[in-house]
Amino acid sequence: MTRLILVLFLTTFLTAQSAPEVEITAEPHHHQTFVNDQVRVFNVELPPHAETLMHRHRHDYIYVTLGDSEVVNTVQSKDPVTVKLQDGQTGFLPGNFAHQARNLRDHPFRIVNIELLQDDKLRASSAKWDEDRGLDILHSGTKEILFVKDGVRVSEIELQPDGMAPVSDAPYLLVALSDLELFQTEHDAPRSASDNILLKPGEVLWIPSPHRHTLAHRGPPAKFIILEFH
Repeated sequence: MTRLILVLFLTTFLTAQSAPEVEITAEPHHHQTFVNDQVRVFNVELPPHAETLMHRHRHDYIYVTLGDSEVVNTVQSKDPVTVKLQDGQTGFLPGNFAHQARNLRDHPFRIVNIELLQDDKLRASSAKWDEDRGLDILHSGTKEILFVKDGVRVSEIELQPDGMAPVSDAPYLLVALSDLELFQTEHDAPRSASDNILLKPGEVLWIPSPHRHTLAHRGPPAKFIILEFH
């Protein structure tokens, strides 16, 4: 019996190690929710104790975690690593690797992956931001620049009711971490229905240039990430 269990374990282990990889678009837990010439966005939802297929990330990407989580990450040809992530944790990973992720928790693992489709050009660009780190105290809120990668500036914004956050001239992608009731505004400019932004956690919205330069909040406390592109 012991020998049989060992054989079954080794068979399962070797099968996992030799599992063929698939493209990210063929991985059933990755759901594409937005794409343009700059980004491709996937919402990933992995049920409790479930595992993704071995899949390849061909582009650099930025991830935004929705909820606390714990996963086993197995990069192809490397040993598994257990990773704990906090709600709203945002980071960057260089592309061109394949991996599997297994959810260790009793609730779904949810994350937003934002592929940078122009990563080669962005890495080669000489364009620079005036600020690449820092915390700004806003009107009823805060804006923290988390990092700049591939020329993309990533910031976390928290707003209380009636809070306001300035944004640059650059086009940007907004990622909701909470329910959002925002509107775009400009000093002395009339508002229209198209200025309203209503999003649920994990939803995204691309704001092209030109656009209004202030985001105002009228609902309960809100938290979101913005990715600014030169």
